[in-house]
Amino acid sequence: MGRLSGKRLTHVDDAGDARMVDVGAKEVSERIARARARVRMSASSARAVQSGNAPKGEVLAVARLAGIQAAKQTAQLIPLAHPLALTLVDLSADVDVETGIVELVSEVRTVARTGVEMEAMTACAVAALTVYDMVKGLERGVEIEQIVLLEKRGGRSDYRRDQPDPEGRGDHDHEPGQATPQEQGRDSTLSAAVITISTSKAAGRGEDESGARLCELAERLGARLVGREVIADDRASIEARLRHWADDERCALVLTSGGTGVAPSDVTPEATAAVVEREVPGIAEAMRAASSPHTANWMLSRGLAGVRRGTLIVNFPGSPASIEQVGETLLEALPHAVELIEGRHPSH
Repeated sequence: MGRLSGKRLTHVDDAGDARMVDVGAKEVSERIARARARVRMSASSARAVQSGNAPKGEVLAVARLAGIQAAKQTAQLIPLAHPLALTLVDLSADVDVETGIVELVSEVRTVARTGVEMEAMTACAVAALTVYDMVKGLERGVEIEQIVLLEKRGGRSDYRRDQPDPEGRGDHDHEPGQATPQEQGRDSTLSAAVITISTSKAAGRGEDESGARLCELAERLGARLVGREVIADDRASIEARLRHWADDERCALVLTSGGTGVAPSDVTPEATAAVVEREVPGIAEAMRAASSPHTANWMLSRGLAGVRRGTLIVNFPGSPASIEQVGETLLEALPHAVELIEGRHPSH
């Protein structure tokens, strides 16, 4: 058996013992990795972090330095990681006071024979722990809820969390403890399209994280993603794309993000109302209820859900964090709704 053949673990030898992988035969190339961690806390604690008024001082600056230092020490922390000469370690932080989320994003680069995914994730992990340490004087219930690899480039293959994995694992690996669609017994042929509605994202300004969250939700629902696009906040365009995915592509689900607020440019609900034949108000009400513990502005969301022929269309908020919060509420209801719409639920 070859050293890297098949799906065997590369850090285990033929005898089943852990070992460091020999990368001496690999080509030297630039390796880049980006990772993200999210830390959840109350809005008041997040406000203190944002303003720099936490008990131990400027949280984000210290967390950033801690993450950079940790990336350089990865080989001493992860037993089988290779010591690497890093050419760049950077870590940025963003605070969403309303949802109480501190988001930390790292980028690590090197020119070497192996990648820097572990360095990027270690940077985020230690930065997140530092945020906890500096905020615990205000709140003990702070949660580190996510550490994920966003992107890696260089070496045998590239990977992006919001795109299919070249190693064949799909858009992303399942979180620990999360059932796969097959384990959940759901119909893996369920088709879905995701539309991000944002004028700035359509113009290429910023990463479409909300669309990526909806793609993850679609996978958890057991759906097969057949389309993903980003369009501007234009009512006629939104209506046209909803009709396309419902009438031409005959998707079972169309999930949209963005344009559901009260600003003059927020026209997603109006466009959706013009397209659907029947509204399903309970879905939107459930999403607003799920948002209420996390933001005082939950009642400002005007998103709706409805049915056009055999397609269920659901408006989600534009915030990636909000999509994660409300998505859990819909994991059972949306597949069941599709079954009812298609007339194939055994109890009906």
